[in-house]
Amino acid sequence: MKRIRQEVNDLINRGLDAHVRLAVTGLSRAGKTAFITSLVNQLLHTSTHDNLPLLAAARDKRIIGAKRVPQTNLMVPRFGYDEAMAQLQSMPPEWPVPTRDVSEIRLAIKYKTKKRTKKLLSSTSTLYLDIIDYPGEWLLDLPMLELDFAAWSAQQFNAMHGIRAELAKPWLEELDKLDLNEEANEKTLAHIASLYTDYLHKCKESGLHWVQPGRFVLPGELEGAPVLQFFPCRNIEAATKAGKHSVLSLLKKRYEEYQNKVIKAFYKHHFSTFDRQIVLVDCLSPLNDGHESFMDMRSALEQIMHSFRYGRNGLLKRIFSPKIDKVLFAATKADHITPDQYGNLVSLLQQMIHPAWQSAAYENIEMSCISMASVRATKSGHIDTSEGRVPAIQGLTEAGESLTLYPGEVPNKLPNPDFWQKSRFDFTSFRPASMNHDEPCQHIRVDKALDTLIGDKLQ
Repeated sequence: MKRIRQEVNDLINRGLDAHVRLAVTGLSRAGKTAFITSLVNQLLHTSTHDNLPLLAAARDKRIIGAKRVPQTNLMVPRFGYDEAMAQLQSMPPEWPVPTRDVSEIRLAIKYKTKKRTKKLLSSTSTLYLDIIDYPGEWLLDLPMLELDFAAWSAQQFNAMHGIRAELAKPWLEELDKLDLNEEANEKTLAHIASLYTDYLHKCKESGLHWVQPGRFVLPGELEGAPVLQFFPCRNIEAATKAGKHSVLSLLKKRYEEYQNKVIKAFYKHHFSTFDRQIVLVDCLSPLNDGHESFMDMRSALEQIMHSFRYGRNGLLKRIFSPKIDKVLFAATKADHITPDQYGNLVSLLQQMIHPAWQSAAYENIEMSCISMASVRATKSGHIDTSEGRVPAIQGLTEAGESLTLYPGEVPNKLPNPDFWQKSRFDFTSFRPASMNHDEPCQHIRVDKALDTLIGDKLQ
């Protein structure tokens, strides 16, 4: 009875435009967990601190306060906010553990209304904000829904050049021994699938982002299940004698089961219910890793964006068939460069997501780009050198060493391959800055992100 009452309340809130489901999207290591932790932390401190000057409702003193409330989806784990804050507040501070499964957290934000229609009901209103987190790797599976086993296999082999071709050799040696027509041996298939999984892990470790299936590298509760024991094959069209119990037949069956029971279930339960979306992009790490890594991430982002439901949300759509009507792209880790490079970072991000931007713009979706640091790790300033006064950042490295440097110039457009021969961008990982337990996290433009994503709901 209590759950039914909550579902009815959620339906009413959606109709009154007082409920928003926010998807926090991005590839692994883009900073999703840190962003959600900081976002929640900033909102919880709005009643005691002026920490969000770029959020209009906070700047105008209309936000009364925010609190965590129980989530309505009892089948999804709670986002580990307290655990993440404990890591950030530890001595020395540590970055929160990355996402390994779907999780959710709900906030109730009480504010003074501006709209005349809302004032007729009450001088204050409450916005319920559901924030959904999930592993970046799982996003990479969504485009597989449009491909059968043969088409997916062909796509994987077409992408196998450069670093991938070298990393795939151990797996390919075993794959070439396999006859697709012969009767399937589960032990043999499990062995080859494990080699393919090792190959995907090595791709990630080498700075590549496009790995499929994503669940192979972060399986969650499916670890060891036969549904994760398949792999792409060559010369499928030549396997004319493949019978009901053949290798090819079993691989196809597992692939289709993965599509239906893993990807579709994930999409149906989560993606189809989102209203707003923030896409976090780490543009800086690929500048260290090289041209192939950089372009691989751009391709992965483009493929992911095609899988979201975009469209304007009217009243009926908002209740019965929600679609994303606002998207924010955020270049993360802005505190790892000097402030004079923020403009270049945003320009580079715009270039990276240009194809996805065109697609969403066609659906008349409001889109924005910003640079941002969810949890600040460095201070910015200037240092004197033999060449004069130059901008610099200062912080503690992951090893705890104090470091002051000018990381370099961020290109303002997609760099050519020779960029990595001519230039050296020095992206260094820093640990989070120390923080007091009774104060909000230091950040750069998390308030701007909030204003873009939910500012119109706090009117």
